[in-house]
Amino acid sequence: MTLLKRFSAAVDGLNDFIGGAIRWLALVMVLVGAFNALARYATRYTDVSLSSNAYLDLQWYMFSLIFLLGAAYGLNHDVHVRVDVVYERLSAKAQAWIDLAGTVLFLLPFSVLFLWVSWPAVRNSWSIQEVSPDPGGLARYPIKAVILVCFVLLILQGLSQVVKQVDVIRGAKTTLGHPDHPEDDHGHGGHL
Repeated sequence: MTLLKRFSAAVDGLNDFIGGAIRWLALVMVLVGAFNALARYATRYTDVSLSSNAYLDLQWYMFSLIFLLGAAYGLNHDVHVRVDVVYERLSAKAQAWIDLAGTVLFLLPFSVLFLWVSWPAVRNSWSIQEVSPDPGGLARYPIKAVILVCFVLLILQGLSQVVKQVDVIRGAKTTLGHPDHPEDDHGHGGHL
C-alpha cells in the first residue's frame, strides 16, 4: 500500500470513528431536549425550577457537534446532497473526474478560506473566554473551536477523496473506497 493510500485510509478511519461517536449525540440531544421540556412543564406545578438555559445551550452544542464533525464523515460516505441528475448516469471514471474537479476547485479552497476566516473569531472567543449571554448558559469558546476542527477534517477528507478519485481515474476498480456503495453492473456507485 502506498503512502498516499495509507494516508487516505487513516483519514477515512479517523472520520469513520468520529462519525460513529457523534451518532450517539443525536440520541443524547433528544433526551436532553425532552428532559428540559418536561422540566419546564413540571416547574409550573411544583414551583421548583428544574430546567436551565444550560440545557438549551447543551442541545445546540450537540447539534453543532453533529453538524460540524459529521461533515467530513458525510463526504467520505458520499451521503451529501447531489442535485445533478446526469452524474449518476456517468461512468465511474467520469464521476471521479467531476468529483476531483469539485474537490480541488471548490471544497479545498472553501475549507481553507473558512479556516482562515474563522480563526480570528475563535481566537477572540478563547481570549475573552466567551460565555452564553443567557443566565446559566454554557461557555461558548470550546464549541467555537470545533469550527476549526470541522474545516481541518474537511481538508483532510478532501485530500483523501483526491487520492481515491485519482485511483479511479487511473483505472482502479473502486467506488471511492466505499464498501457500502458497491458498483452495479454499469459501473455506477450508489449516490443520493
